[in-house]
Amino acid sequence: MDTFDSVRTVLATRQFRDTPIPEDVIRQIVEAAHLTASAGNAQPWHFIVVQNKDTLKQLGQLAKTGPYIAQAPLAIAVATGTSPIAVSDASRAIQSMVLTAWSHGVASNWVGFHGLDAIKPVLGIPDNVDLLAIVPFGYPVQAAGAGKKKRKPLGEVVHRERFDQPYQ
Repeated sequence: MDTFDSVRTVLATRQFRDTPIPEDVIRQIVEAAHLTASAGNAQPWHFIVVQNKDTLKQLGQLAKTGPYIAQAPLAIAVATGTSPIAVSDASRAIQSMVLTAWSHGVASNWVGFHGLDAIKPVLGIPDNVDLLAIVPFGYPVQAAGAGKKKRKPLGEVVHRERFDQPYQ
């Protein structure tokens, strides 16, 4: 799948089949995060790959917005330092992981931004490191994607030269 097709068709998924993800696909997902551009090449991130079923269930119980983590065969926790660019850089890395996974037919969804402090001890994350997100990955239970997204018209959110000039 080419890049634009991945962007066009990827959708957030909250139901996963109980099918393991091959190790070479996991490695490519993690490499995509690792290779993502970073302001000043600071790389203010850490990625924790979680496949243990008991840990995944625990993450699903503790992440209030992501109970479906418990049924995923894989989750990657994204932790950041305290630099002002950390959230931006780590967000870019998450999108790289999501699109790379989707190009292999592996679905995902972002869980987090807030309320993840209870998870830090489970994953051994030090107090001086923030847990930005947990991204569960798995093969979707139902077919997803196919480019069917509900979006505002392009001219409503994209402008040419000036804010008051819609892009057409």
